[in-house]
Amino acid sequence: MSLDESQTIRPADTTPSPADTPGPDTPGSEAPGSGPDAPGPEAPSGSGQRSGGQRSPRSGGWAAVRPLVLRMHFYAGLLIAPLLFIAAATGLLYALSWQAESIVYSDELTVDRVGDGAVSLSTQVRAAQSAAPTGKVIGVWPAPEAADTTRVIMEKPGLAEGETLTVFVDPYTADVRGQLTTAGDALPLRAWLSEFHSSLQLGEFGRNYSELAASWLWVVALGGLALWIGRRRSRRALLVLPDRKATGRRRTLSWHGVVGLWAVAGLVALSATGLTWSKYAGENIGQLQDRLGGATPAVSATLGEAADSAGADEHAGHQMPGGAEMPPPQPTADIGIDKAVEAARAAGVGDHVRVTLPAEGKGYVIKEQDKQVPVHLDAVAVDPADGKVMDELRFADYPVLAQLTRFGIDLHMGQTFGLANQLALAALAVALMFLVFWGYRMWWLRRPTKDRALSFGRPQPRGAWRKAPVTLLLPLAAVTAVVGWFVPMLGISLIAFLAIDVLLGFVAGRRAASAAGA
Repeated sequence: MSLDESQTIRPADTTPSPADTPGPDTPGSEAPGSGPDAPGPEAPSGSGQRSGGQRSPRSGGWAAVRPLVLRMHFYAGLLIAPLLFIAAATGLLYALSWQAESIVYSDELTVDRVGDGAVSLSTQVRAAQSAAPTGKVIGVWPAPEAADTTRVIMEKPGLAEGETLTVFVDPYTADVRGQLTTAGDALPLRAWLSEFHSSLQLGEFGRNYSELAASWLWVVALGGLALWIGRRRSRRALLVLPDRKATGRRRTLSWHGVVGLWAVAGLVALSATGLTWSKYAGENIGQLQDRLGGATPAVSATLGEAADSAGADEHAGHQMPGGAEMPPPQPTADIGIDKAVEAARAAGVGDHVRVTLPAEGKGYVIKEQDKQVPVHLDAVAVDPADGKVMDELRFADYPVLAQLTRFGIDLHMGQTFGLANQLALAALAVALMFLVFWGYRMWWLRRPTKDRALSFGRPQPRGAWRKAPVTLLLPLAAVTAVVGWFVPMLGISLIAFLAIDVLLGFVAGRRAASAAGA
């Protein structure tokens, strides 16, 4: 790869071709006949002069920052684009996994015939226990639709962390339709694709790839957006529609910029929501959300708290001799899952519920899990002794930040709008892959073919930051430092990019000095 900027650079070689988001290029700056494309009526927006010597009104702060954005967009696109392409390809597979899951596991997910009435949940649980006697039932997901099966969730020895055994039961006959190892609500296919998307099946180390991609996606997307909007063009329509008359590199640039413009909002949203559950940036986001009072609340199912507040047990929470705290009281009776669900429905929680069975010192927890708009995510805790509702939590009572986080994650996973959401994610993934391809194609087309047989396009010349005013450079550096600290993978990789750039500059300087001495 030739990035030696000590050589003479033609005007056409002074503009990078980004790799994955709407990016600039300046084909109109080429001298007639100097490049593969004929010059167009467009001129680079960073130009300080218009025809006739009049200064462009756009030549203020943007003209000073534009070269920096160009160089950053070039290097970020060049080096991060492979990770973005992988994230897009695996994300495309995940977006399609929802529909694939319903086909591959149709026997487990659906019944043969919809009956007149369902048998009790307790009967279905006993059928599942008979089919998997070594498992311990921890939850039940009653059939959400008439043709769906009930899922009985079990803990079982030998399963990996985060995995459970799910037994699928026909709610009309209590026949077991199958057993699968699951992760949350994901069946094996989607669970594998989810892990492949987030870590390439490489464990904790592999998660660095997805966090690095998510950390840079919004940077190159917004930088590319600014560069694309900042271009002057003969017709305003060329901002939002590809130039069909263009050829060669200009045609590639047109498609790259227009598709990136239409996709930028979705790409930034994917970046932001992806960072919420990343390892390093996600921890910082969680802490910030907590400090702003936006932590996601949870329904309280602790029996001791309920008993103490109701006065049912005057010793609950008291200290025993020696300073030990008395354990919470254990229920002497269990009304059963059917009555617990009835109590929850009486409290207004009844759409697509998931039941967590009582554990030590805990009652039933019944949560709604219908994440499609309008969402149904209310929850209640039910005392197993008498069926009274101990606590309830309405989604409407969530802090605004918690609601936005929930919406963002579900949109990222393709749940909020169902099939439309999944198709939109698939379209964004395909768009991102094309943006990466077009970016590399522009980079290839800008290579100095007259100089050498195998070479590549050159980036924006270094040293642009020296031309930026201090009043603009210092705030920009401060913001970059804060963002780099808050999003560590972005900050660390940015330092690495700068180190590489300095090294390339040193090598180029040595070559130039050797050539001058010769």
